Amino acid sequence: MEQIINSINTINENYLIVILIALFYSLERLLGSPFKFDRRLNHFLHNFLFQITFYFANIAFAIVQVGIVTWSTENEIGLFYWFDIPLWLKVILGIMCLDFSSYWFHRLAHASPLLWRLHRVHHSDTKMDTSTFFRGHPLEVLVFGTSSVVGCVVFGLDLTILGVYFFVLLPFLVAQHANFELPNWTDKVFGKVFITPNFHKVHHEQNQFYTDSNFADIFIFWDKLFNTFKYLPVKDMRYGLKEFDNDKKQTFWYLLISPFINIERQMNDKP
Repeated sequence: MEQIINSINTINENYLIVILIALFYSLERLLGSPFKFDRRLNHFLHNFLFQITFYFANIAFAIVQVGIVTWSTENEIGLFYWFDIPLWLKVILGIMCLDFSSYWFHRLAHASPLLWRLHRVHHSDTKMDTSTFFRGHPLEVLVFGTSSVVGCVVFGLDLTILGVYFFVLLPFLVAQHANFELPNWTDKVFGKVFITPNFHKVHHEQNQFYTDSNFADIFIFWDKLFNTFKYLPVKDMRYGLKEFDNDKKQTFWYLLISPFINIERQMNDKP
């Protein structure tokens, strides 16, 4: 088990992202897109520019992240240091705990007006496809990076388990934004445990009644347990935020400065 974990942690995440983006971007063409739009390459390029800014922001924050997690590991701080469990079980529970931490930080990003200014950049995409995975303000690394640090410190997880978590998480994040609708049976089978792409798309619906739901990245347990799970058929969805629904507000430069602009939220009534 330890050898498998070490092998996973030797994989360059950037290479994994390239493979996943290429795979799901191709699947969008093969499976057909429920929502078609023009100028997809232009849309991709504006989203990809965020990946560049996020890459450098992540490098800067990783120094802090590695330092804190290393310190907590050396001092055996956290829940899993209180008892002995097999490594394979610690990895599974560790992934669940980090997803649990991400769930609450994600809810906080929606509930806090200040953090929403950053997080709304991701939700601004009115023509969602695989490249929406890239769209996130670089300063938001402070929110979700802190989420993983808190998860490691509270539950007693080291950098190797954190690495496995990111390896498992990335395919979910890319697949969940892909512009295709999976058959209903995938939700009925896999949706009993996991957040499926169809379920996550509900989180990108314009109506805030649905936007503020389905916060988990991997496991559906947390949304079911804390009553934040909602469902809407993909064909009935309108993606993005109404206040960003024009071409000027979909550009990289506008979105980059948008957290510093007072943009009134255009609310929808509950369905």
